[in-house]
Amino acid sequence: MPPVPVKREAVLRKVLNMSDEPLESPLNPLPPLILALFVVMMAIEALFQLGTRGIIGGPSAVGWRQAALMDYAFQGQFPTFIVESGMWRADFLLRFVSYPFVHASFTQAIFAGIMLLALGKYVGEVMAAFSVLALFVLCSVGGALAMWALAPGEAWLFGAFPPVYGLIGAFTYLLWVQLGVVGGPQIQAFTLIAVLAGIQFVFGILFGFAQDWPADLGGFVTGLILAPLFAPGGVTALVAKLRRRG
Repeated sequence: MPPVPVKREAVLRKVLNMSDEPLESPLNPLPPLILALFVVMMAIEALFQLGTRGIIGGPSAVGWRQAALMDYAFQGQFPTFIVESGMWRADFLLRFVSYPFVHASFTQAIFAGIMLLALGKYVGEVMAAFSVLALFVLCSVGGALAMWALAPGEAWLFGAFPPVYGLIGAFTYLLWVQLGVVGGPQIQAFTLIAVLAGIQFVFGILFGFAQDWPADLGGFVTGLILAPLFAPGGVTALVAKLRRRG
């Protein structure tokens, strides 16, 4: 994040019409709900790891991860079936929000978890804990819808990166507002997503593009669009700021 000459908390209070009272905790702890999401994801991954190594579950535990992917990951064919048949199956709808908790590997799980904590902490310094959780859920849905619209129907979606990209979208909005207040170049707010997109592009050229890239894009766009609704002051603060700029 580019440096700014004022404290982040003071800037965001001014932009979002918050009071000048100090934050409740100078340490700005992680939102409890984000920490709970992280713990759930890591607990599920720990079960997979222990089962694969034969420590728990017996011989059948080796297939726990594959079974969970089949039962809880998302595929565009599920909403297509709902639309075409008119049958609102609960197990199909669950996949819109369950896929972030099932990962293909320990590496994917730990990287997604670390990014969730980092971005959840930043966004949680401004938004209420429940708002951050709502963003996570809605960006999961947004990522799945984008996957349905843009990816092949047989492509699978799993792992927490789409809602994490949604938090990056919220982070981008907050930084965009912050830079506008201090007179900085607001285009810098998009540096993080540009870097991540560049890395994905390079890896795509070298190793082939992942079929789930639309979900990351959908998560980011959903977070960017919904962030003004969940920030203190909501749309009113954003509209007031845009009017001042005009």
